[in-house]
Amino acid sequence: MTRPANRIPGRYRGVAVARYDGPLDEESLRAHFLGREAYWKTRFLVVRPHDDADARVALLAVGRDPGEALFSPITAVDLLAGPDQCVGVHRPEVDTAIPSALVAVAAEVPGARAVVVQGRYEHVNFVVDPDPLRVVVREVVPPHPAKLVDQARRIVDVTEGLRPLRLESEVVDLADLARRRPAEHYLLPCRGGGSEIPGVRMSYLDERPEPADWTLIGCERSRRIHHWFYGRDAPQVDFCPKVDPAAAGPGALLTKCCLQQEELDEGVAIGPDGETTWVAVPWGASLEHVREALGRLAERGVPPWSPA
Repeated sequence: MTRPANRIPGRYRGVAVARYDGPLDEESLRAHFLGREAYWKTRFLVVRPHDDADARVALLAVGRDPGEALFSPITAVDLLAGPDQCVGVHRPEVDTAIPSALVAVAAEVPGARAVVVQGRYEHVNFVVDPDPLRVVVREVVPPHPAKLVDQARRIVDVTEGLRPLRLESEVVDLADLARRRPAEHYLLPCRGGGSEIPGVRMSYLDERPEPADWTLIGCERSRRIHHWFYGRDAPQVDFCPKVDPAAAGPGALLTKCCLQQEELDEGVAIGPDGETTWVAVPWGASLEHVREALGRLAERGVPPWSPA
């Protein structure tokens, strides 16, 4: 039977730390903890020796007698991970209520099935069988920092109910795009981005300059504006980050599109290595747009996920 990935308690207040100096195998732990009282919220035990120099740690799921008593006897003990599979780490900067933060710490401990993290506020939580959903965040720069990447990281850093994600940035630089189509004069959508291409003349579409023999670096919206202003199209380098979502590889893609207003767009692209689920937010997206987009990507992740 396949074990579910990303087993993470939805509330770390259900995780208790117990000190025990005996063997940390399942039989010994079951014999020791069965019948002992546990607080009514306790669902998991992180078991450690009294000596902090002893780094061994075991992880248990426990059941208790039903009822409303403040404490009740433990009636079931299940070893989730023994000391040969479980590692404890101290990361004071990590909020252990955030699933993505837990799996990021677990990535620092390759080979461990379970990682127990003592983090911010000294709160303790864990992840068993970490397997985050890879999400590529594709953005155009300048401006710096890449706004969509920054927004996505800020959302993931504070969201407790989101499946574990591993964000990877894919940044498209306008100067790099320009080098693919050399010209003496480039027209960019706006000056506010701060893009500079050394050795060439620069104009900005939002300033509606006098028409010239230039190459437009922009998306479909820029092309339409140019046509409205000048009654013709210009040679163009298209920087639309929504193009070719399958190039992001298997997993998920978060990107943006200037043709969207307030709505999100989404779909599935088939590439040579598998499926890419993608969601695009509008250009100038709010944090709420990004939060909803990440939520949709997380919901479509395989297999379905919910906190333990």
